[in-house]
Amino acid sequence: MRNLEKMFNPNSVAIIGASNKTGKVGNIIVNNIVSGGYKGKIYPINPNADGEICGIKAYKSILDVEEPVDFVIMSIPARAVNSSIKECGEAGVKNMVVITAGFKEIGSDGAKLEEEMVKLANEYGINIIGPNSLGTTNSHLPLNSSFAQLMPPKGNIAFISQSGAMMVAILDWSLNSGIGFSKVISLGNKADVNEIELIQYLADDDETAVIICYLESISAGDEFLNVMKKVTQKKPVIILKSGSSQAGAKAASSHTGALAGSDLSFDTAFKQTGVLRAQNMDDLFDMGLAFSKCPLPTGRKVAIITNAGGGGVVTVDSMEKMGLDLVEFDEETTEKLKEAIPEEGSAHNPIDVLGDAPVSRYHKTLKIVLENEDVDSLIIMTCPTASADAEGIAQEILQAEKEFNKPIIVVNMGGPTFEHSNKVLLDNNVPVYVFPETAVKVVEALTRYAELKERSYETCLDSITDVDTEGVKTIFQKVKESGRKTLLGSEAYEVASLYGIPGAPIVLSNSVEEATKKTEEMGFPVVLKIASDKIMHKSDIGGVKVGIDNIEDVKIAFNEIMNNTKKAHPDITPDGIEIQKMMPNGQEVLVGMIRDKQFGPMIAFGMGGIYVNLLEDVSFRLANGLTEAEIDTQLEETKAMQLLEGFRGEAACDIDIIKETIKRVAKLTLDFPEIAELDINPIFAYEKGASALDIKIALE
Repeated sequence: MRNLEKMFNPNSVAIIGASNKTGKVGNIIVNNIVSGGYKGKIYPINPNADGEICGIKAYKSILDVEEPVDFVIMSIPARAVNSSIKECGEAGVKNMVVITAGFKEIGSDGAKLEEEMVKLANEYGINIIGPNSLGTTNSHLPLNSSFAQLMPPKGNIAFISQSGAMMVAILDWSLNSGIGFSKVISLGNKADVNEIELIQYLADDDETAVIICYLESISAGDEFLNVMKKVTQKKPVIILKSGSSQAGAKAASSHTGALAGSDLSFDTAFKQTGVLRAQNMDDLFDMGLAFSKCPLPTGRKVAIITNAGGGGVVTVDSMEKMGLDLVEFDEETTEKLKEAIPEEGSAHNPIDVLGDAPVSRYHKTLKIVLENEDVDSLIIMTCPTASADAEGIAQEILQAEKEFNKPIIVVNMGGPTFEHSNKVLLDNNVPVYVFPETAVKVVEALTRYAELKERSYETCLDSITDVDTEGVKTIFQKVKESGRKTLLGSEAYEVASLYGIPGAPIVLSNSVEEATKKTEEMGFPVVLKIASDKIMHKSDIGGVKVGIDNIEDVKIAFNEIMNNTKKAHPDITPDGIEIQKMMPNGQEVLVGMIRDKQFGPMIAFGMGGIYVNLLEDVSFRLANGLTEAEIDTQLEETKAMQLLEGFRGEAACDIDIIKETIKRVAKLTLDFPEIAELDINPIFAYEKGASALDIKIALE
């Protein structure tokens, strides 16, 4: 793990490219550092310097500074950056942000400069953020080493952004939002220090309570998975990953010169590592605000207090969609509420205190609700009626928050009426939103994260040792030597068998005589099918015969399949005919794998058979670090699981063998990175056991 402490808490700062000229980036940065209140030593650097820059003694080179500099901000033309980095290395500099653009984001020439930069960083042991970065801020030091106009408000949210423009916009918006930041970091091209290392640093930063990120790409899949599992046990990480559409992914890639992975893989990776995914900018900061101010709930039960019945109904509808539970009050609590609320209101959840509710009614209701042990979170909603005392209600909420230490999410549905009370609440660590749907969204995020913190990440794959890797290597080598990328069915069955994946036996025959002999050894009934990786739809050409139960029919089927194939594909020489044991019908499911370029094998489970593409009942998990709990959740996310459990009186299937199959497919695809795709569809699941009927394996 890198030591980035002096990147954000330096005792001295040098600005290479500092300038006296108003409007120049080097001038803005120096002024930002000074006006932001930085107390450390400041060294403006410019080869043309003569005397002072912005009233501070200037130097022609970093080598002229008499003592080591903790942190350098560089803003000079791209062609001069690397020679300056070399000087910084000779001067003992270890931390730097490169503001300058003109690197890999502009094409091959810029990419070469960036490669040279990384080599120099490694050679001299310099941590570099950027290039093409807007800079960084630490509101607590304080240090504004960016060329954003203003220092963001002091707070406990760390914000990492891969877009400089996005960072500037958010900093400007934050001045009136009630949101405060600990650190704000513009990644730029992340040529050296990346988002994973920064998140790892922020996980141990006492000034940071929640880490939020706007990212267009992830730097290293395996490292991301391993680090996030540890970080999310300490602090919430919320990521808005752009480029979820094909056009968006292309735009993100061209923006930073970064390689973008599939959106499905990001979704799966976030889910498996405890990262909360924001769907848009509103999500990112709505959730960030809640986590920066609220304690975590201990369960999913939510109470609602409102002075408008309609708002309560909207909240309940939203809660049902988000999977939160509405608290059902016991008789004692209900009676207490009836005494506190007029008969025209409602003592049942959602609690309607009525539009004319005085502050005293809020006081009584808040106490009754929050002292109930079944209440894990509270959403309190106020509409600006003529009798609503916004500031008085705010004070009651603050008092209740201190007394009960439960998450209280406030919805003040209005504008100017609540301006002052909103500020009071936000300044005292109570999040406020305008609409009830937003409140429900953040309560669900708080609740989900509280559950994720208790998760174990111990993989279930290490215990699988009864596999024959050498046998699989031999089969793959044979396939490659034959010039094929796709395994025959018999080869795929053998690979599966070597990894303990249950399947219907299948063997290859090259003559009628061999076919009859192997069929007798296997036993009837059998299926015969043409063996060729070049023929995709074998049934369409008469290349499959099912239900064969005697030797004479084996001979007839063999010849018919060969003749049909020759007519349909005279240019293809098949590898023979495969004979497969015909299995009794079972519940059809699928287990498969697609390999993501960043996160590796993604294991699919869902409903199998001919309707798989129509129904799209499938759930994915990454093989890397797969756990028993993740497999359980993966199955539960599908309708296929209901069928396995026994639907409408049907017998339940052997779910354990399906789970074991998922594990073994994950193990196989991790052990052999050359497997590009693996598809087992269908698997027949029985009351006891299972059998894979059709196994397809394609190599890179």
